Amino acid sequence: MKPIEHRADHIGSLLRPATLLDIRRRVAAGAVDADSLRAAEDAAIGEAIALQERVGLPVVTDGEMRRRSYHSYFFGKLGDIVPDYVPPDDTPVLPGQPRRGVQPVARIGSRVVRSEPIHVDDYRFIAARTSRLAKVTIPGPCALHFRGGDAAALASAYTDIDAYWADIVSAFRAELTDLAAAGCRYVQIDETAFAKFGDPDVQAMFAARGEDWRAVLDLYIDITNRVVRGIPHMRIGMHLCRGNRGGQYHAEGGYDPVAEKLFNQLDVNHFLLEYDSPRAGDFSPLRLAPPTKGIVLGLVSTKTPQLENADDLKRRIDEATRFAPLDNLAISPQCGFASVDTGNPVSAADQEAKLRLVVDVARAVWG
Repeated sequence: MKPIEHRADHIGSLLRPATLLDIRRRVAAGAVDADSLRAAEDAAIGEAIALQERVGLPVVTDGEMRRRSYHSYFFGKLGDIVPDYVPPDDTPVLPGQPRRGVQPVARIGSRVVRSEPIHVDDYRFIAARTSRLAKVTIPGPCALHFRGGDAAALASAYTDIDAYWADIVSAFRAELTDLAAAGCRYVQIDETAFAKFGDPDVQAMFAARGEDWRAVLDLYIDITNRVVRGIPHMRIGMHLCRGNRGGQYHAEGGYDPVAEKLFNQLDVNHFLLEYDSPRAGDFSPLRLAPPTKGIVLGLVSTKTPQLENADDLKRRIDEATRFAPLDNLAISPQCGFASVDTGNPVSAADQEAKLRLVVDVARAVWG
């Protein structure tokens, strides 16, 4: 399998149309039925597919139109689980200025059980409407633990942490197996934990929980590999970022503390790395990636409306080739445009311009 299949990619979530958000609110209030919501979601996905094809993207997602957030729908199908409770935060938000938000907290109220496929029908819906590669995005298997540690699992649902991890691996592996059987050839795992390990504040968070972040990193690599190894006929990419909620971020720091282990021990085909700001560090950790692993450079920001300059992006790609072969690289936005359904502080026109820029730069650099 080649390190990189496509030179232009994107992370998955797209801005939700205002009509869809309005219908979702009305459904929650009991004013309209679920069939109306499903019809609105279907229409929004059709528009999302048309957008991706229009700008020339070779990879198409459903924009995550059926989800409230990139991970809540998936984890909600596994039991009484809330992955993203956000404690109150009174810090003022300055327009157009990304800031550090409050780290979400996981609540695990039941055992993790996957009783039926979660995104298989979503894959089939996309694949039936495009001739391009249909990508399905799922959250990372370590997200809940990162946001609560052993204590979150052992609070009420489990008495044995090994049983918790066994259930996580079983649920995620079953989903990937069913997606592969349905014909899905590209799954992206969104695992923000790995990129956050380089932040001293995150390291301190683990220390306060009585955990060594280095040991947790090793654990997460092992769990992820237990999930992904041996899934047939499927390219698996891992997206790493430092948080993306309404233009906010949750951590900062480069990939240096984790790069060698991630690139060489994680059994995925390629990495989609956040690289849109100095918070992510420089490209030097890419020297540690083996020649079999692809790197998608997330150079275009979804957090701000300002459109990047194409020549600047080309220069940054050229800079990255000091540490990794051009043939192993690709380009994308740094994260989704709407990791939560309310979206980032960008317009639909901004989103389209940025996606088109990614495609144009990819064509200019790789042909």
